[in-house]
Amino acid sequence: MVFDDRSPIYLQIAEQIKTDIVTGALAEDEQVMSTNQYAAFYRINPATAAKGFAQLVDEGVLYKRRGIGMFVAPNARDLLRTGRRDSFFADVVDPMIREAKAIGIPLKDILQHIRSYGDA
Repeated sequence: MVFDDRSPIYLQIAEQIKTDIVTGALAEDEQVMSTNQYAAFYRINPATAAKGFAQLVDEGVLYKRRGIGMFVAPNARDLLRTGRRDSFFADVVDPMIREAKAIGIPLKDILQHIRSYGDA
């Protein structure tokens, strides 16, 4: 993982872990690296890693087992996928439909174009 300047590092950490859960790279109830391991591996401040992990705990994506570590929460994948679906429609599909209407593209043409890609 390479961090960039687009957002705070702790948010990028949280997003990467979320992506790993959504894609199945991290399974439910699977242990994730500790904040210290994460910090050492990516050469970042442990407090930065801890902030990203704390956000995920607050969101219900990770949970703590005292003395053992952090784990992917049950149903975390479904939770994240639902959120991403909602964002996808709000951020991508809805603006696309508004633009298509504005420039006169019929909905049937959009659907035909999407169907040409087959099932995802």
